[in-house]
Amino acid sequence: MVNDWLYRHIDNSALCVFRIFFGLLITLESFGAILTGWVKQTLVLPSFTFSFINFSWLQPLPGNGMYIYFIIMGVCGIAVMLGYRYRLSMIAFTVLWAGVYFMQKSSYNNHYYLLVLLNLFMCFLPANRYFSLDVKQNPSLLKHSMPNWCRLIIIVQLTIVYVYASAAKLYPDWLDTTVMEILMRNKKDYVLIGGLLQQPWIHTFLAYGGILFDLLIIPLLLWKPTRKWSFCIAVGFHLFNSIVFQIGIFPYMSLALCVFFFDSKFIQQLFFRNKTYYNESELVIPKYKSPMIFVLSLFFLIQIGLPLRHWFIEDNVLWTEEAHRLSWRMMLRSKYGVARYTVVDKKTQEKTIINLDDYLTKKQKNLASSRPDIIWQFAQYLKNEFSLKNKDIAVYVDCRISVNGRPLEVFVDNTIDLASVQWNPLKHNTWILPSNQDYFTK
Repeated sequence: MVNDWLYRHIDNSALCVFRIFFGLLITLESFGAILTGWVKQTLVLPSFTFSFINFSWLQPLPGNGMYIYFIIMGVCGIAVMLGYRYRLSMIAFTVLWAGVYFMQKSSYNNHYYLLVLLNLFMCFLPANRYFSLDVKQNPSLLKHSMPNWCRLIIIVQLTIVYVYASAAKLYPDWLDTTVMEILMRNKKDYVLIGGLLQQPWIHTFLAYGGILFDLLIIPLLLWKPTRKWSFCIAVGFHLFNSIVFQIGIFPYMSLALCVFFFDSKFIQQLFFRNKTYYNESELVIPKYKSPMIFVLSLFFLIQIGLPLRHWFIEDNVLWTEEAHRLSWRMMLRSKYGVARYTVVDKKTQEKTIINLDDYLTKKQKNLASSRPDIIWQFAQYLKNEFSLKNKDIAVYVDCRISVNGRPLEVFVDNTIDLASVQWNPLKHNTWILPSNQDYFTK
């Protein structure tokens, strides 16, 4: 049965169409990041970026280097779209995108993480075997089929994303529409729809509609009787997100991925009418079958396990943020904080209050006042900066945060020198103070 699921060949029209959409979207993402000022604000202007912990060696290129970096990414995207030196172009884009992802957390979102995973998939998928410049230059590459695993890994990954996104919404602040009300508050000036988005019934519709959409969209797309209607709903859902939340290419990437759910004959007729439709259903078991099954099983076990890890870490993830990332917890909370960093010279006991504006952009300052890993990293940064002046320092932080509009509460133990403690990614960091027992019932 496993052999049949993974290695039975099917028509490859969906994969080749997706390659074109995918290449176009990553091209737009790359050049758009330059044109919208994202590269400038996130990677050029900051004096330092909050990289993923243990990736501090990964820093933005100086001068105009990051603009060139993103131009190269855009060129790789065009090559992927055209199917030109596809494997090399896809690997190059994957490495470059992963570099951007790991070198900064100021603009972290789950969509960037999903693109990392899709990039990895696309490096291994035979997406250039039809309607590509590679085939035109080397006709021996032409194929009309692909093993079914090429489709299945996409569907399994999307199922994980959507199911966990739905499950994460099942908490009081989402269910009583508090979060949706906060999210819509700054949309009131939107033309035509701004006033509508402030209505309580809209908040209820969006909150519960989001839960149901994330939970049901994959099975509804897989079931032929509901496929077309569910796709229409998906179009409306993702266009709404694009307009209201302005989240880049993700809504359109999600729609492009829908080609894997439609009947392959329908996709072939819609996009490649001159292509020979493959319906022979050959079973071709590769020599690397066993290691492939092992790698795929391990990968998806990790994908299933990562979003569950917060259950094994003390306190509420909404409070501590520990295990929040890589868990498909999308737009689930509103959080802000106030923080004061005090540097103490260990030799003279001289105290210096740090002006965050001297070091951080506005966005970075907000994160350094509410996100524990960012708070810890900034303490490490201050330690390194003062060490350049031959000063051995301690860093103490007074920080209070608010989650989903609640009153500010003390977040960090201000008696702990954060410059001297280690960050533990696998368990609770005890300098993060526990939330009050009734904080999330207020």
